[in-house]
Amino acid sequence: MNARLEKRQLIIFLIVAYGITYLMGLLMWYGNHRQLDLSAFPNAQMMYPAAGVMLAYLLNRKESKKMPRAFFMCFLLVTFVMIVTAVLSVLQPEQKVEMAGNSVSIWVLVIQFVLIGGSILGWILLLISGRKKRAAAGLSWSNTKASLFCIVLFFVLYFARTAVSCALVGQIDLFTNMMKESTTWIYLAVMPINFLCAFFAFFGEEYGWRYYLQPKLQEKFGLRGGVLILGVVWGIWHLPLDFFFYTTPDKGLIMSVAQQITCITLGIFFAYAYMKTNNIWVPVILHFLTNNLVPVIAGNYSADVLQNQSVSWSEIPLAFLVNVLFFGIFLFAKPFREKNRKRRMVRL
Repeated sequence: MNARLEKRQLIIFLIVAYGITYLMGLLMWYGNHRQLDLSAFPNAQMMYPAAGVMLAYLLNRKESKKMPRAFFMCFLLVTFVMIVTAVLSVLQPEQKVEMAGNSVSIWVLVIQFVLIGGSILGWILLLISGRKKRAAAGLSWSNTKASLFCIVLFFVLYFARTAVSCALVGQIDLFTNMMKESTTWIYLAVMPINFLCAFFAFFGEEYGWRYYLQPKLQEKFGLRGGVLILGVVWGIWHLPLDFFFYTTPDKGLIMSVAQQITCITLGIFFAYAYMKTNNIWVPVILHFLTNNLVPVIAGNYSADVLQNQSVSWSEIPLAFLVNVLFFGIFLFAKPFREKNRKRRMVRL
């Protein structure tokens, strides 16, 4: 790929991934000020990184013919509909329906149905696109043994981190009680089905961050430096959610610092898994697990478990310690030490 085209594609990616995110962030600020339900925004935002990559690729007509274009177009259409739905949730907030005695925004339901329908259609289009087109777009499943190892390892580390965190604050009973709950095991059992029905959102981030941006940053700043920088820019991308969704604006700075810790350390493990397997579906699954294990840990299976969290500066040191101990340490793993490591990734 010539440098001019590569630069143009990077600009397109950044405009979509960050430009749309911060424009929508202004709407989130407005909605937060009016105390509106902003639940439609997070899923929409997760779509932007991959949408930026796909738009950049599709503009290169010659190369895009080798890609699963129908899958790309489906993803872009779903992204557009989710953006419109999120906007309408702020401009027409009075549109509600009654469910189980509660008044629920119709836009939140719409965005969930769009995500599920789009994900199912996406699987179909991806499967019928053929191996060559999937491979050309970096969407092939590969290295099954190493992939399963990374997924299981993450699962173990995630729960070990939770157990240690509980023990350090003298609340190990919270962890043991959680593991005894039948609800925990039922929820874990149905997670594969949930993934199949909602993979678009997690693919939306990982195809942008790990598949597209990570190799570019590593090429410029080194295997370790590139991943650390990616963690920072990934964390910055979350700012609208940090201030207006995950918590309240007065706690936004604390949440942003916590987000940096999470994105840098988890980003290291996600990068390790991707470099070890050359399989983008591994970080997609890991990202799904990261988000969907939160209800288990919190003991709260409601839809708003991630919203309006309580955070304080006193929690930051412990968060830093356990995340570095369990995930950040992988920065010294073998894949990061291979100076002449061959990358089997498609560059357009």
